Amino acid sequence: MVGAGTATGDVAGERGQLLNIGYRLLGSLAEAEDAVQEAYTRWYALPRARREEIAVPGAWLTTVTGRICLDVLGSARSRRERYTGSWLPDPLPDRAAGGRDGATDPADLMVLDESVTMAFLVVLESMTPAARVAFVLHDVFRYPFAEIADVLGRTPGACKQLAASGRRRLREERPPVSAAGRDDVVRQVKKAWEARNIAALVDLLDPAAVLTADGGGLASAVLRPVEGGARIAAYMAAIADRAPGLELLERRVNGAPGLVARSGGTVLTVASLDIAAGRVTRLWVVRNPEKLRPWLDET
Repeated sequence: MVGAGTATGDVAGERGQLLNIGYRLLGSLAEAEDAVQEAYTRWYALPRARREEIAVPGAWLTTVTGRICLDVLGSARSRRERYTGSWLPDPLPDRAAGGRDGATDPADLMVLDESVTMAFLVVLESMTPAARVAFVLHDVFRYPFAEIADVLGRTPGACKQLAASGRRRLREERPPVSAAGRDDVVRQVKKAWEARNIAALVDLLDPAAVLTADGGGLASAVLRPVEGGARIAAYMAAIADRAPGLELLERRVNGAPGLVARSGGTVLTVASLDIAAGRVTRLWVVRNPEKLRPWLDET
């Protein structure tokens, strides 16, 4: 891959871009960090003369990171079939937006936009590994198909078809949703939940709404999605009754309005909501503590 990185020898500055690519490809901050670390390990393992021959180190690192992510995606399906309950992408706090100079936490290097919303990432999970890589690299990061071909080991034409397949999947499963009024709906859900007002929750939930929870076997969570606004409202009220003293906060999750539940200053749950026509259509609830590490500083 050429022309997609920096012509300087300072490869350390590529880490943020590589992490952003890895997270969108894998949906896991830890796996993205591992993939980027492996790419750097391979870079520094090259003989110095070979490194000096590479005109665009950032492009080389992107190609290698993409190939590593492709391998991870190839094995992810079987690993997630063994996962306890539903698997969801890692939720990211808004403090990560833009990154910080010298940041060591990978979450601080994440750029939050539409391509990291939970709804977007969940659709990416439904794509084949090759289609996901082609779609993310081309449609999100604007890499040309000639360079994506180096990652996938296919022709540019085949990569173009894969990206088109991913684009169709996104249109089919992720219809356009207006951001207007989303914060207000989340605020109303919070108030209704705190008041244990099931009727108000039912009004705020689409009748065909679906709640998916991820506890990973490390925190209590429903193992199967809860379907239907009325059932979700009853489930939410039951949780509130079983967790006295639980504090609910409005926070941005992956760049979109969401809710965070904490107890004694510790974040226990991060919820992302998808909203259409003034009603909640999907709720993704992450309770797996291993996925909540970026939220440790949440206040």
